[in-house]
Amino acid sequence: MNKALILCLSFACSVFAGNALAADDAKKAPSPAQQAQQERMKSCNKDAKDKALKGDERKAFMSNCLSGKTESAAPAAEPGTQQNKMKTCNKEAGDKALKGDERKKFMSDCLKG
Repeated sequence: MNKALILCLSFACSVFAGNALAADDAKKAPSPAQQAQQERMKSCNKDAKDKALKGDERKAFMSNCLSGKTESAAPAAEPGTQQNKMKTCNKEAGDKALKGDERKKFMSDCLKG
């Protein structure tokens, strides 16, 4: 075979193998959002187990917990940080379906408190 062809093929194989390894490494490291969801899942599972929930009751609890509707799903970061206040206030405003000036006033009061 031609030495140039062999060289090109070996280079292509090494590049492909390098890209495949890089892709595997990227798959192994979860994104921050995935990490947060995994932590939420752990917390919700622990709380459901502590409460000895079974069947439909557990399903309902897990659904609410994973969607952030229970205390178990609270962020793991320090309470009282501005970011956590913003998340909490946004959630409350959304739950109350506040819009426009009413939402602005609520958010202002909530973030001050």
